[in-house]
Amino acid sequence: MVSIRDLRNRIKSVGNIRQITRAMEMVATTKLRRFQEKAVASRPYSQEITGLVSRLATLLGDDVSERPLFAPGTGNRVAILLVTSDRGLCGAYNSNLFKKIELWLAANKGVEVDWYVYGRKGYQYLTRRGRKVERFFVEPSLELTDYRGAARTSKVLVDAFLSGKYKNVVVMYTAFESMVRYVPTELPFLPIQKVGASTEASKQTGDVILEPDAATIFDRLVPRYLETRVYNALLESLTSEYASRRVSMKNATDAAKSMGNALKKVYNRKRQENITKELLDIVGAVEALK
Repeated sequence: MVSIRDLRNRIKSVGNIRQITRAMEMVATTKLRRFQEKAVASRPYSQEITGLVSRLATLLGDDVSERPLFAPGTGNRVAILLVTSDRGLCGAYNSNLFKKIELWLAANKGVEVDWYVYGRKGYQYLTRRGRKVERFFVEPSLELTDYRGAARTSKVLVDAFLSGKYKNVVVMYTAFESMVRYVPTELPFLPIQKVGASTEASKQTGDVILEPDAATIFDRLVPRYLETRVYNALLESLTSEYASRRVSMKNATDAAKSMGNALKKVYNRKRQENITKELLDIVGAVEALK
């Protein structure tokens, strides 16, 4: 039977855990707002550069398919950039992405994969299963990565694709949709999928004077387009991670509060029982002395 001292210690431990999870929830909320603002601020630029690439591709026509980044690679392997978290305590954020990976591998049996990884949890998951990690991005850490870091990552993937080793490159990350919804996503990265522009957009492009020319602008714009896609994937993954951690820590705080209340009820009942027993002993002793 649990003693009063044990109950008191358990109540204290649960209270300490509640304080820690509450503090982690507040930290996650603050960082979530920061990364969410960055993700929202980057969307107009992403949409605009995507539209420019689309309109220029329509203007160039069949010449686009002759460029190496728009044609399937000559290799027989697949490169996957996996974006996970560096730390745990973020609910099912990582496990949902790992389920997505296993489903992809089951649907593509026999395909040889080389992994490019952001996040220690993803690296640990792959190495424990004996899967080859071609490159593990450590510096800068995912939380400190800016557009320049995303550009370096994009260049690594582009160089790997142009080397002729891979037939395509895929990005596996978690897309942020809302505070309570973050979806594991498979993003085809290379070769670039040709996006058709609307007729109205094509007419607008035709009315614009392009200097030096459409082909030169297009070739300079494509690397920026790829860098933006990687940057957005990293930002959305970070935002999803902290949204998941905030929810997880809030649930842990609420559970600790409920557990503490339940333990206090047991403690008070146990204490009252002991007081009653002591009173009965005193009354019994008094009656015995009469």
